[in-house]
Amino acid sequence: MHTLNPARPRAEAFGVRGGEIIAVGSAAELANLSGPGTAVVDLDGAVVLPGLMDVHNHHAAAGEADLHRLQFPPTASVEEILASVRDRVRARPDEAWVVGGTWGSTLLDRLADPASLDALDKASFGRPVLLTDDSHHNRWANTAAMRLAGVLGLAGDPAGGHIVRGQDGAPTGLLFEAAGAMVEKARVDSLDPDVEWHARNSERAVEILHSFGVTAFQDAGVSLELLAALQRLDEQGRLNAWVVSSMLINDIILGMDVVGEELLAQGERFRTRHHRPDFAKIFLDGVPTTLTGAFLDPYLPDETHGACHRGQTTMSVGELAGWLRRAGELGVGLKVHCTGDASARMVLDVVAEARAEGLQVPTVQIAHGQFLHPDDVPRFGELGVVNDMSPALWFPGVIVDALRAVLPEPRASRMQPVRSLLDSGALVAGGSDWPVAPSPDPWTGIAGLVTRRDPTGQFAGELWPEQAIGVTEAIAAYTTGAARAMGLSGVTGSLTPGLSADFVVLDRDPFAVPTEELGATTTLQTWFAGRRVFTRG
Repeated sequence: MHTLNPARPRAEAFGVRGGEIIAVGSAAELANLSGPGTAVVDLDGAVVLPGLMDVHNHHAAAGEADLHRLQFPPTASVEEILASVRDRVRARPDEAWVVGGTWGSTLLDRLADPASLDALDKASFGRPVLLTDDSHHNRWANTAAMRLAGVLGLAGDPAGGHIVRGQDGAPTGLLFEAAGAMVEKARVDSLDPDVEWHARNSERAVEILHSFGVTAFQDAGVSLELLAALQRLDEQGRLNAWVVSSMLINDIILGMDVVGEELLAQGERFRTRHHRPDFAKIFLDGVPTTLTGAFLDPYLPDETHGACHRGQTTMSVGELAGWLRRAGELGVGLKVHCTGDASARMVLDVVAEARAEGLQVPTVQIAHGQFLHPDDVPRFGELGVVNDMSPALWFPGVIVDALRAVLPEPRASRMQPVRSLLDSGALVAGGSDWPVAPSPDPWTGIAGLVTRRDPTGQFAGELWPEQAIGVTEAIAAYTTGAARAMGLSGVTGSLTPGLSADFVVLDRDPFAVPTEELGATTTLQTWFAGRRVFTRG
């Protein structure tokens, strides 16, 4: 058993009472705990670790996708996507909308062709269709969906979004950021789901997370409805995970009605034992694949943006500083989406200024932060800013191929300097960004951190191998490091007396197997608060 507790990193047994660990040690040391009313679980020498964590996901969206959405891989061709839509329409004649994903960013040029929209319209037989890309920031919609959302009547772009148009000025169906959110809002408004619908999506996601050994996570962008759903689940004894919610301050992609001060003011009333609305969330930029990430140096030139386009942030330095102060006043942390090095620098600058002024600075997580200027790397440790990383988005794959089409080398391949961050004293925490990543499996992320290769074997090559880290460091990012980042280290994160009895039983010892086998590590059992919540097979 690996406890992840430095005071006693290895042990043979542990005792549990009332859902908490009461003792850790050798089998002989804990023998006196057995007796009447005590259950002894013999795991037959299996490998045990603390429950794993995910510092960045959108769990309810993933649960909804599993229960209600069309799903296809980001490697699917346009023809395969059209066939999937056609099959879905025929198989589900009573479904009002076809929604799903994810299409790869490498298809942007094909989807910008009006002929592709015509093909989507024909495949959908008049049913509104909304399909999400691999970043979940952009969408491809058919004519029926755009008509319902009012996109067809717009002469220009909505604030914070872009409608890709053909030579005749008509929308092609390719919608970036807030333009796609218009259609998402129209879909949700037509659905009008109740609290139980949201609760079941969340519950299903937790069930899936259990199959990968995850017992604690941070949702990176919650709505008022999801807050109510999480409260319901816990009050009904259905929430078998520690959940930290990030309440949206702004929204450029999700189509939420209630954000900012109105949402933050309500968060506390949804707090329960296992649900903690302890963070606010800012989208500070978009994504590099559509040239909406904010960079210090220009993207590769193109016909639309020219040779000097760097992207831009969604708010000014003053606005960001104001929200940092407000988060401090409310006692909530701040998770800030930054995909470009300019947005990451803005966050670091604002934190530095606040500290210099002696202000109350909450926990700040830079979410993604895959592109960082070398001068800014040591500032994470100096300022106490967390690097929230999602390795599955940057090891070799479709997204990396798309990034190389818009960013010059070597910058395009210099992503996620994890080794340098750790060496400078930064706290790094592992996440999945599921369902942006197709799976929430922490072992995929852990393997990617250690090998800098695609653990699935689909894509060849290494990405900046000098930034590889060790197995112990990688596992810490998904256990003790994530617990610290989310503010959960007082209740979970290691097998230590006084903490929740959250643990996972594995099919192999990740500290002993060859690194190329790490990604195949499989969860056999998952336990939460002393109760078994998942058993494989």
